[in-house]
Amino acid sequence: MDKTRLQQQAFFMRNSLFEQGFLDDQFIQLEELQDDINPNFVEEIVILFYSDSVRLVYKIEQALMNKPTNFAKLDDYMHQFKGSCSSIGAKKVRNECNIFNEYCAAENSEGCFRTFQQIKQEYTILKKKLETYFQLAREAAQNK
Repeated sequence: MDKTRLQQQAFFMRNSLFEQGFLDDQFIQLEELQDDINPNFVEEIVILFYSDSVRLVYKIEQALMNKPTNFAKLDDYMHQFKGSCSSIGAKKVRNECNIFNEYCAAENSEGCFRTFQQIKQEYTILKKKLETYFQLAREAAQNK
């Protein structure tokens, strides 16, 4: 496939991530930090986010299984996770984290559990979409 077509596909895919509400302006701010010296900066940050967040996701899952539920600990873990999501502009995931925090404040275990399932789903969908986007962007950059 020619470079122009790959660039167009990457452009449209990136825009769809914003239009569908997966990403917010923080992602754009990360892109602005990318330059010729570090052309894959955003991808590297996103990869770090996903590798680092595995630990928090696990801690949240474990805390949800403990009875009685320690809502203060759950809320703390979710605030950390939400902060990480915010740092890469993961808008949909962050919004679900806010709902989770509301359930924590209400000490609603079932609401926390259901919302966490939604968080994991949005988290996984975003990961797959970003992997595809970054792959397209790399191919477009390589096809000269």
